[in-house]
Amino acid sequence: MKYDLDKVDEMTLALLYLVTTDREDGLGARAWKGFHSDTINRLQEKGWLDDPKTKAMSLYVTEEGFKKSEQLFLKNFRQKEK
Repeated sequence: MKYDLDKVDEMTLALLYLVTTDREDGLGARAWKGFHSDTINRLQEKGWLDDPKTKAMSLYVTEEGFKKSEQLFLKNFRQKEK
């Protein structure tokens, strides 16, 4: 099956927003790395994650990546007001 890798990357980044911890304004945040490694590698290539190839169970989301993840999360998952 063919699918849009950019869309997968955006949705993965949006979901990383849910699992971020240790947020430091201007520096980014940590997030649990529980997504497919190819997707994580593409996010790193786009500058949204630091090098994910560590033994740690978490990864470092760059400041740009954190802001983009928040934006994508709110755009795609915010509940509509009634």
